[in-house]
Amino acid sequence: MVRDITVNMNKLVPHRGDSHHAEGNSDAHIKSSMFGCEQMVIVEGGKIQLGTWQKIYFCEFDGPRSRKLWVKWLAS
Repeated sequence: MVRDITVNMNKLVPHRGDSHHAEGNSDAHIKSSMFGCEQMVIVEGGKIQLGTWQKIYFCEFDGPRSRKLWVKWLAS
């Protein structure tokens, strides 16, 4: 699954290095905007409730780099 996402994202938004962005990483910004920067999930009984084929991936398109993952717990 991870390889499928990586291969197909690189087909959709290839790294060409011809961007107007100073660091030459416009493709990483475009890919990041396509995925978004947040995810809401349901946790029940201490377990994340996902469908059979669902997973959560932390995607880094401009790395490797150090990143922070923020989790906010909202109780009902």
